[in-house]
Amino acid sequence: MNILIKSAKIIDSKSEFHNTIQDLLIEKGVISQIGIHLKNPKKYQEISFKNLHVSQGWFDSSVCFGEPGFEDRETIKNGLKTAASSGFTAVAMNANTHPIIDSNSDITFVNSKAEHHAVKLLPVGALTKDSNGVDLAELYDMKSAGAVAFYDYKKSVANPNLMKLALQYTSNFNGLVCSFPQDNKISGLGVMNENITSTSLGLKGNPTLSEELQVARDLFLLEYTHGKLHIPTISTADSVALIRQAKKKKLDVSCSVAIHNLCFTDKVLTDFDTAYKVLPPLRTQEDIDALLEGIKDGTIDMVTSDHNPMDIEHKKVEFDHAAYGTIGLESAFGALQTIFTLKKTIELLTKGKSRFGLEKHSINIGNKLDITLFNPDIKYTFSLNDVVSKSKNAIFENQALKGKVYGIISNNQLFLN
Repeated sequence: MNILIKSAKIIDSKSEFHNTIQDLLIEKGVISQIGIHLKNPKKYQEISFKNLHVSQGWFDSSVCFGEPGFEDRETIKNGLKTAASSGFTAVAMNANTHPIIDSNSDITFVNSKAEHHAVKLLPVGALTKDSNGVDLAELYDMKSAGAVAFYDYKKSVANPNLMKLALQYTSNFNGLVCSFPQDNKISGLGVMNENITSTSLGLKGNPTLSEELQVARDLFLLEYTHGKLHIPTISTADSVALIRQAKKKKLDVSCSVAIHNLCFTDKVLTDFDTAYKVLPPLRTQEDIDALLEGIKDGTIDMVTSDHNPMDIEHKKVEFDHAAYGTIGLESAFGALQTIFTLKKTIELLTKGKSRFGLEKHSINIGNKLDITLFNPDIKYTFSLNDVVSKSKNAIFENQALKGKVYGIISNNQLFLN
């Protein structure tokens, strides 16, 4: 692939050209020149957009595409198209499928479906067989086939001994164990955050205690086993405090937060809109403030869209019976920019790569090209017209966002919206 990118502002703290407007000449997928007013004697394809910015390619550590089994919600092919149009050059796909991705052959199947695409798909295998929390899945075999982590998506492992064994076993091959932070005996039938709002709405509450008990348990197990743990989508102030303390002990733990848990409180549920039914549930402003502080001081390692397409039959029902989940890839960049500076937004969108075994390629001469192209200043109201996903369960529908993606260049391929 040979391309000349014209007048792009480089946002990459690891680049010697950070925060400057440059032309980039790419030859055979590698950056051969960076400079002002570069010539194009070989007549390569030129890329030029209004207020063009480029950064290292973005990464999302938690997406669901449905295939195999739930192709009506999303397919791998269209899911990767959605990721590319949203600015992501790599995504980690959860085992939220039917059948559950829990074997070497399942990982091989997913990888084969994602071949030759601009977006790199990183398969996450189930931690337990069928994600039922009883027996460990074929963890080493899945790792050998390309699994980057092990996670029973949105299903907590109730048996502490099983989690202990998982952390001990995977430490032999540097495997990353993910543990959903919820004690189901405490959360019970709760469908939203437990506080005055749930009481006034007459909805069963899921207390913050259900998350914090599980986080505390898993951190004790991690300290005992010396394993490698990732806690996805935390949502409470005390979870942040517990993980901050664990990091001070030098435990090998990382965590993420879903972008929507930074943007909405449980007060948006007064109309019983199932678009806001997510897991973990939307919490309070005090929790959001603690999450933001956790991002600021590095306790929280990454953000995720927690992209989870759901068909209309599972969303357009009574709140108690509606499925959890929202799509989020398309709105991720625009939503983050309503909270953070551009520099911080890009940092958060690229920060989780190394934890999931991805190389980071800075925008410097001689490096492989893996970049996102975008305009950070466009303001718009997010609508279903902005949705590329097959499913339309968008929590950010009708929200004012900032920033549009032009496309990506990755895996020696160009994708433009």
